Amino acid sequence: MEAAAKFLNHIGPEELESCLFEETLALVAAGGRLQGHLWVTARHAPYEQEGQQVRSCLLLQAGSKGLLDGVPYSCRLTGYVSMQLETLEQEQHERSEFGAHPTERKIHMVQHPHGMTVTVTTREGEAEPQHQVFSYGWASLEGLLGEAASLLLLRVLACRRAVPPSITFPAIDKEGHLCTTTYRSLGVQQQPVGSTQVEVLVVERALHAAQGIPMVWYHSLLPSGHLARRVQVGCPVVAVLQDAPALSSTGAEPQPLFPKQLLDWEEDAQLCSWFLDRKEELRASHSTYVQQHPELFALLADFLQALLLRQPPNPILFAAEFFAPFARRQPPGPSFASSVSLSPFCSTSCPNPPPQGD
Repeated sequence: MEAAAKFLNHIGPEELESCLFEETLALVAAGGRLQGHLWVTARHAPYEQEGQQVRSCLLLQAGSKGLLDGVPYSCRLTGYVSMQLETLEQEQHERSEFGAHPTERKIHMVQHPHGMTVTVTTREGEAEPQHQVFSYGWASLEGLLGEAASLLLLRVLACRRAVPPSITFPAIDKEGHLCTTTYRSLGVQQQPVGSTQVEVLVVERALHAAQGIPMVWYHSLLPSGHLARRVQVGCPVVAVLQDAPALSSTGAEPQPLFPKQLLDWEEDAQLCSWFLDRKEELRASHSTYVQQHPELFALLADFLQALLLRQPPNPILFAAEFFAPFARRQPPGPSFASSVSLSPFCSTSCPNPPPQGD
């Protein structure tokens, strides 16, 4: 696999920069029936592992949602990739709704100092999730190409308009086992995109799993790196680009007209980790403050006791009057000097107090 690692290391940052965009394709079945959508986006993002410094990397997110033979299906991929297409962390989540018995599969990959750990979690219906953990050393991971890195590599090959022959990359299959993936050019063809004919590079990608037959995809790629068509052998739906992306006179892609995908932070391992860390930080800060100010308990107890004894019709106004003597700009005085005096917190809709006798 030394040739695979050498090839990935020779991909320049300027090549990857031109591959950072988002795209959306339609999922259609036989007869052109719309079954769902596929989207892919790539951008710069920070990445941090526990005990390590934050590093700049590429964040690739992809997802599809629709029907497969009438069964609701969804898939989501999130991957942090280095500038050498090295997989730092990746999670793939698939879900099929078979009536009352949905099936789920999660594949989580993360680097560690000695290699990579792959955790496969499966669940059927209401049964308990089943976990399998695999660990691989660096010796067997040289040139490893994860699913997120594979999508970026396809964009690079499309921009180059060439596929290197006889290069095999290590990969991880859906069972968490180490396998191989290969790429083969089928040449340049003319294919329809929307109402126009465009020139595309057709690339065959095969994932040779440890067991069973290989999974094969045919990708039709525009010179800009956009995916025009994707066909998976044995899959009843095809991903199709409905309109060719317009490029500006400088060759740069304009801002997309479609809305951005909502950020699902609970499915993003990095964002979820940041959220939990911030939550614990705030909880500790609040606890420390309360311990340093024990008078808070007496203050709140006095307020609740007065509130329950008087049971005022307007608790908000009562709270304002109760805490008014604690304000710095308020002259000191009793909390309730007069039951008929107009409160400074009362709106103009409050009734005027009755006149006082001489």
